[in-house]
Amino acid sequence: MLSRVLSSLGAMVGGRPLRAEPALREGDVTVVPSGCAHNCGGHCVLKAWVKDGRIVRLTTDERPDLDDDPQLRACPRGRSYLRRIYHPDRLLHPMMRVGARGEARFERVSWEEAIDSVAQAMVRARDRYGPAAFLNMHGTGGASLFAGSRMSQRLLNVFGGQLNHHNSYSSAAARWATPFSLGTADAGHSPDDWVNARLILLWGFNPTETVFGTNTSYRLKLARRAGARIVVIDPRFSATAQALADDWVPLRAGTDSALMDAMAFVTISEGLQDQAFLDRYCVGFDEEHLPAGAPVGASYRSYVLGLSDGIPKTPAWAEGYTQIPSERIVALAREFARTKPAALLAGLSFNRRAYGEQPVRGTVTLAAMTGNVGIPGGSPGGVSYSISRSLPIAEFPRGRNPIPESIPVFTWTDAIVRGTEMGAADGVTNLPEGQSRLRTNVRFLFNTAGNTLVNQHANVNRTVRILGDPSLVDFIVGIDQFITPSARFADVLLPAVTWFEKNDICGIWGHGHSLIFMNQAIAPLGECRTDYDICAAIADRLGVGSEFTEGKSELDWLEQMVAPAREADPSFPSFDEFRRRGVHVFKYERPHVAFREFRADPVEHPLATPSGKIEIYSQRLADMALEHVPPIPRFIPEWEGGPWDPLFEKYPLQAFGRHYQRRTHSIFDNVDWLEESQPQRIFMNPIDAAPRGIENGDLVRVFNDRGAIEIRARLTRRIIPGLVDVPQGGWWTPDERGIDQRGNVNVLTSERPTPGARGNAQHSNLVQVEKVRA
Repeated sequence: MLSRVLSSLGAMVGGRPLRAEPALREGDVTVVPSGCAHNCGGHCVLKAWVKDGRIVRLTTDERPDLDDDPQLRACPRGRSYLRRIYHPDRLLHPMMRVGARGEARFERVSWEEAIDSVAQAMVRARDRYGPAAFLNMHGTGGASLFAGSRMSQRLLNVFGGQLNHHNSYSSAAARWATPFSLGTADAGHSPDDWVNARLILLWGFNPTETVFGTNTSYRLKLARRAGARIVVIDPRFSATAQALADDWVPLRAGTDSALMDAMAFVTISEGLQDQAFLDRYCVGFDEEHLPAGAPVGASYRSYVLGLSDGIPKTPAWAEGYTQIPSERIVALAREFARTKPAALLAGLSFNRRAYGEQPVRGTVTLAAMTGNVGIPGGSPGGVSYSISRSLPIAEFPRGRNPIPESIPVFTWTDAIVRGTEMGAADGVTNLPEGQSRLRTNVRFLFNTAGNTLVNQHANVNRTVRILGDPSLVDFIVGIDQFITPSARFADVLLPAVTWFEKNDICGIWGHGHSLIFMNQAIAPLGECRTDYDICAAIADRLGVGSEFTEGKSELDWLEQMVAPAREADPSFPSFDEFRRRGVHVFKYERPHVAFREFRADPVEHPLATPSGKIEIYSQRLADMALEHVPPIPRFIPEWEGGPWDPLFEKYPLQAFGRHYQRRTHSIFDNVDWLEESQPQRIFMNPIDAAPRGIENGDLVRVFNDRGAIEIRARLTRRIIPGLVDVPQGGWWTPDERGIDQRGNVNVLTSERPTPGARGNAQHSNLVQVEKVRA
């Protein structure tokens, strides 16, 4: 039995922490409570077993495993973390570029030289272009309170400001579109409500692999045990379908809105809609409830029945797009309309497609038609993983940014190439009065712990041409743990610590209700520093050190950020006790049901939409008059989506890059244990492989006009014919011909944004696949 001690690990961590450290000790082994906070969709408990200043073992949550407080157990990614910490390629020293940008030719320099170089480049760029030329890149390896990108954001603000960005690569269309229908993007119920559902549609939702909040799959199992039927709608027979589904409905990728419209057609034709709910709570379902000024025939009902365009959205019509037999669409529509309560839980896959805004609003419309909004066991659709009941903690203060302008994050390469041409039509917001365009192109990039710079952004070959051109980009600062494909393009590369070499706190992703303290377990390896220390050093060299730190240490900031928790929850322990326990679970009296009050009294508790109701028809969207963003949700055949696209003749396969269980985006791609368990492969149906002479394990070339990759094939009937799956996150590794050898799907993806959010549409691609002959 381990005995609990409060021991000072000061010597072990280089003498930095002065506080008593929480740890369990037995003999010469110390067990330090920590966690894993990569942006995997989860966040879990890890415990570091430390001997002689080195972690020798990682274990996970050992608290009692209760239905109302299940353990936060780590997955294979977290459990294999030692292979990251002590990876032979860890970046351990400051480096400065000596070759052409992108060649990854660096030489080791001192911290003083590196900090001087960064500070001088920042002053040059600010003096020449102004602070609006600085961009703190989206994406960071961590989703914790003290994540690296928040440090560099604060640094740039205290230095004079930066160009803002909004949206994300994950949920741009979903978070942009949902408020037009519901007035907010926080549309989810807490997972403990799912046991009240009788039917759950998991639409493009794959939590068994993408997690979506620690224990989401467990909650779905409890719902199924309580009697809910689970139907998975997905072009892949995913791990979620295998583990949890009573039924699997495969469809052609990108045709979700066609299926939704056909389900609506069946519901209306058979009189199954909850007309009383639609009449009282919604705008725009039928002609009688259109807003004043909307044209005749503009309602959703008129569109679905074909009264406005002459095309009834029948199951037979949808079958041509979705490839789902019409009788199955009828059965699905009837089941969803007749089963109460029913929850439609959508993932984020269809929001990352060409017209990702449409199916997002379509889920809200189906939920409203069936009266499943605001009741236990139901769901309003939209962003179903995000809830309004947030954890009572404060964020790390990013400081005041005097630059108001903001770009959609997905358009950052455009801001480099043609920033001064970008205005509201490009999604730029908060332009000052009298200013219709950005005041400067982006010239300086601060890339803190992110691989979006190259690897995770669309059209890699285009991106590297832009970044490699010093006439476009003056300077790139990289802070990372490895020389990733993005770090290769840094001018100065600074080595950062892992979770286990710093203190931090994370909450459970999405609708979770726990906080995890990640205690520092070992001293930083090599010359690595925390992101906070790195940015503080740069700030100090720039003469704004005191503004950056306010004289506070890492632990001081963390204590400040959890102070509201102690005020909101009397059971929240002292800061030192929280560190010792490692986990705090917030308790609530009942499950969170979105829009419960609105359902009870829509007059007293209106939605934050202009009408106060669910807006199936949005007058705001009508007024915006955006191309391909109509005021009602509707199916729009995608570019690079199917046979209707002229490009289909040349590139007859759809391709997408789903999240892979062995990686968190591109993190862990270099971990050998995970590569052995789930190697990087292209997954394709034997029906597509046979005419191409491709057999299991063959090396194939996947290509389109944007580039080519070479990758081994894995043949499986668990993906529909016509679609190939290249899991995203493989580290871009071009050979001398420029052909990627690691299977980076973003060599094939397009930088064209969605029409409303101007967000990521990286799932819409057409490709060809051929066998590589020896």
